[in-house]
Amino acid sequence: MAAKKATPIFQGSLFEEDYLIRTLGTLVHSPEIALTELVANAWDAGATMVKITIPGDYNQKLVVEDNGTGLTKEQFEQRWMKLGYNRIKHQGKNVIFPPNVNGKRLAYGRNGVGRHGLLCFNNEYTVITNSGGKKSIFVISTISENQPFVIKDASFDKATTFGTRLEVIVTKNLPNPERILDIISAKFLHDPSFLVSINKQTVPLEQHSGLMDSTEINIEGIKLTAHFIDSQKSSRKTIYQGIAFWQANRLVGEPSWVLGNEMVIDGRTTFAKRYTVVVKTNDLADYIFEDWTGFKKIEPMEKVFREVADYVNRMIGEIAKDTIEETKQQIKGDFSVELSKLPPLAKYEVNEAIEAITIAHPTAKPESISIAVEAVINLEKSRTGKELLVKLAKLSEDDISGLNSLLEKWSVRDALSVLDEIDNRISVIEAIRKLAGDENVDELHVLHPLVTGARWLFGPEYESAEYASNRQLQNAVEIVFKTKIQKDVFINHRKRPDIVVLPNSTLSVTGTETFEGDSGLSTVNRVLLIELKKGGSKLSRTERNQAMGYVEDFINAGNLIGNPSIDCYVIGKEFSEKVELTVKVGDRGKVNICIFDQLVDTAEKRLFGLRQKLSDRYDDIPGMELFKQQETQLKVEFVKEGNNE
Repeated sequence: MAAKKATPIFQGSLFEEDYLIRTLGTLVHSPEIALTELVANAWDAGATMVKITIPGDYNQKLVVEDNGTGLTKEQFEQRWMKLGYNRIKHQGKNVIFPPNVNGKRLAYGRNGVGRHGLLCFNNEYTVITNSGGKKSIFVISTISENQPFVIKDASFDKATTFGTRLEVIVTKNLPNPERILDIISAKFLHDPSFLVSINKQTVPLEQHSGLMDSTEINIEGIKLTAHFIDSQKSSRKTIYQGIAFWQANRLVGEPSWVLGNEMVIDGRTTFAKRYTVVVKTNDLADYIFEDWTGFKKIEPMEKVFREVADYVNRMIGEIAKDTIEETKQQIKGDFSVELSKLPPLAKYEVNEAIEAITIAHPTAKPESISIAVEAVINLEKSRTGKELLVKLAKLSEDDISGLNSLLEKWSVRDALSVLDEIDNRISVIEAIRKLAGDENVDELHVLHPLVTGARWLFGPEYESAEYASNRQLQNAVEIVFKTKIQKDVFINHRKRPDIVVLPNSTLSVTGTETFEGDSGLSTVNRVLLIELKKGGSKLSRTERNQAMGYVEDFINAGNLIGNPSIDCYVIGKEFSEKVELTVKVGDRGKVNICIFDQLVDTAEKRLFGLRQKLSDRYDDIPGMELFKQQETQLKVEFVKEGNNE
């Protein structure tokens, strides 16, 4: 008789009562972050007013109350009680306002963490929320072994208003009201229609402790008042930072460091995250779109943008002056011994480099500048004038005449820069020519860096160093390839999410971005796919059609904002006589079939035949040695693209 099969026993996960507290990090240890997150939640709920009451001592009630949309019982259970709730997925990026409130906002919330901010003060709190004519009261607790947090108690009643009230008895991390007021007012001061009070106190813009400067700007009858604010502490959220325009005390569009089509400051920098500019006026009503999403593209606004940009740049210069001289002296002190050992010319050039670097990067840390200065010093140490003197002594009369003519038009530094670039490009061409036919060469780590690091091979339109990977492209790569190939083909996924290793080729995905005129938001406007076939691959219709499929998939991926053009180059050793070499894919796509020899020949013509004229210099150098000479530079470009997240 067969043995009876045992019934499997399933055990669900158990949770320590402080599980959620231990996983939320600074949110539940910093009252500044906790309350900022809760105010951000009110912003996302379409509130125009948030009132925070902070008690004077422990074991008293802290309250956060807003007049936003509130939550129904069903919404509370689906949103508040779901760990890692994805707001963008379920609600979209735009804020929904309560009835009779008009406005347009982008939501801060992304990962559903901020609502747990009250756990900073106690392991239990109460939510009173009004929506759809009903009041819901929930008591939330983390004291449970079966769940990270639970509804400990709930009751329901009728309601005539909208909004949410959060209550908690403070048993830990008692906030400082003055500090909270300063921090939160700095984070949300960009929108005058969103008022936050702490213990019934608010901070008018003109009285904010971070206000560094207020300047009147007059432009042909248009009067502006520009306020430059230091928020002191960089926000973890960067959705709203930059220059905010207030027309008649109402925000126009969204704050941005982009004015028109010009970027005033790179919004990713620490400097940009620290400072905010508010421009107040009553004179721009005629230049605003009807829905208040931005300004019309007309000449008066171009003048306004130029004047405001000039003001911001002047303020940046003033701020930088306070730190540049101090930074320069610190750097020189750190390298005093090394500088004393350099010859006079080298010492002069290092000092010049310190000056140039500190002025060009006024907000950089001294440690970062020191790395660059150390590299300059090491270069100066390695220089010697003896070799140059020997070569000058051997120059013919014609060479001396040519050198004299060159130096009349260019400085030595100009000439060296151009010669270095020519040498780099010829070295790349030679390396590709010598390595492309070698079946033992590693395409991913040798040929692909050579080709993608020298996009000028395909034409001057790809010369731009702006070609890089970004979130949109990385997500598109996932969408296009995740159902077709194994996850492990995304080699070194965190560093190079735009590189895909296919069974018989490697493919890279980069693109350029532009700033959309109306919204000022970044969109992808051009995508470049480069697919390198392995070994001595012969390119046929199969390879071409496969590439056409990739282009179609990228066009239809659905997450590339805008309508970017997509160019794909498929590169191999040779191609079939019957394959069409250039094929359009819809209105925005194109596939090009080419071979390595074709790339080399085209590149040589782009360099005016200099490779042939200087052939003796490169003929005896093996391909891998040429690659290694370029490897450091190629790795820099590779890392820049891969880390641009």
